[in-house]
Amino acid sequence: MKVIVDNKIPYIAGEIEKIADEVVYLPGDAFTKEDVKEADALVVRTRTHCNRDLLEGSKVKFIVTATIGFDHIDTDYCREAGIAWTNCPGCNADSVEQYIHSVLLLLKREKGLKFEEATLGIVGVGHVGSRVKRMAEGLGMKVLLNDPPRADRGEKGFVDLTEIAEKCDVITFHTPLYIEGQYRTYHLVDEDFLFSLKRTPYIINSSRGEVVDTASLLASLASGKVQDAVIDTWEYEPEISRELLEVAFLATPHIAGYSADGKANATRMSLEALARFFGLEAAFSVVPPEVSDMLFSDDPEEAYLQAYNPTRDSEWLKASPRKFEWFRGNYPLRRERG
Repeated sequence: MKVIVDNKIPYIAGEIEKIADEVVYLPGDAFTKEDVKEADALVVRTRTHCNRDLLEGSKVKFIVTATIGFDHIDTDYCREAGIAWTNCPGCNADSVEQYIHSVLLLLKREKGLKFEEATLGIVGVGHVGSRVKRMAEGLGMKVLLNDPPRADRGEKGFVDLTEIAEKCDVITFHTPLYIEGQYRTYHLVDEDFLFSLKRTPYIINSSRGEVVDTASLLASLASGKVQDAVIDTWEYEPEISRELLEVAFLATPHIAGYSADGKANATRMSLEALARFFGLEAAFSVVPPEVSDMLFSDDPEEAYLQAYNPTRDSEWLKASPRKFEWFRGNYPLRRERG
């Protein structure tokens, strides 16, 4: 079995070789038709567009993306070509929760957000959104939830987007990217949504960049309709908006889910899926490295930020926006604790 692997997937080297006969590592944005022609499987991230242009005429039977999102996979073509695929739902949910938790603590510390007086709106209540809900309620915030697919299935406890716009002081987005259809999320945060805001909220996007219309958000920040923004996922990555980068409270290079634990989960799930699909024994071990204990504060909030403070990631990106991909590919060790 021959497998082509994105060379930035962590902890996979040396372990996938216990499953596959031949492994080729390539940059995620450099897979070519010739590279995959004789491959049986691909293990990718979001930078590899798995479509007809790449896959037609190949031997590929299975694709696993070591990510939650899968909008980089042309699922219609894969169905037509008989290529199975899977993603890693929930793999980095705790990592994104850690990111949002730290962001909220920074909004409290630097912007004066009062948890006990604030309402958080969560748009998209899957693996990540559910964890963010639990965390925010633990901080003392009131939480409103918006998830049209779940609401349409008859589940209770959800409000519509209009109520989110009217009642929330912070709005965080955790949706998949759907370009069209009943549950379209492309430019969900558009001019109409932003105009309908009533409480000059903070907007956080760590879902997909295209969920937010950058031009409309910039206009709303300039007019005061939006108090400030925290942006981890961007339209047109890696060619991100310099204007939004400059004015955002926090601007990070698509790393909310980049804890070592989340990366290890994704790699482990990918290898398990690969072994399962080809009927092989899953004889591997994926364990993130330890990090020394550097937490000194008796204040729980300060200790949490000592464990992970996204200000560091924001300062790096603001200083060197052209290194967006480099920051992602060379992200330092970060563990989920604090």
